[in-house]
Amino acid sequence: MTDAEAAPGGGSATGRSRHLTVLSGPNLNLLGERQPEVYGAARLEDHVRRVGAVVAAHGWTYDHRQTNHEGELVEAVHAARGRSAALVVNAGALTHGSWSLHDALAAFDGVVIEVHLSNPSAREPFRHRSVVAPVADGVVAGLGGLGYELAAEAAIRLVDQGRSRGAPQGREAGPARGSGREEGR
Repeated sequence: MTDAEAAPGGGSATGRSRHLTVLSGPNLNLLGERQPEVYGAARLEDHVRRVGAVVAAHGWTYDHRQTNHEGELVEAVHAARGRSAALVVNAGALTHGSWSLHDALAAFDGVVIEVHLSNPSAREPFRHRSVVAPVADGVVAGLGGLGYELAAEAAIRLVDQGRSRGAPQGREAGPARGSGREEGR
């Protein structure tokens, strides 16, 4: 698992740390080399730097974890509990079938934004289903590297507005992730 961390910060966002964790799944370490016609020429480090710029502009801190192993990604979600106010997750191919990641994200009590460089819905049929989306507050897909910036911005704004678990602004929060809300989607 690789790891990059921004300089420590502080403060609180609605009583929580102003800290964002970016999680990257299998094969994302090959960005810039693997299928540039689909994923672009930028490397994972380039996308993480873009997140860093967004986070810094809001006075937040961040860390990044990349792993090619499902269990390590689940452990990274667990480690973020109580430490990070939000997660930006590109689970790569685990998006389509990792129920252990789904369950770990459902247990995370902050904001979760799913991000993809490409648009999975416009690709092979097996990529059309996400087991992450039902436990995410939002999904950003198909916008290339800009998607990482938008995902970080969305996560920060949702935390700053006191929103998570898919609760629309101005309405009471519905059932928590993992409580059955995702059934039927």
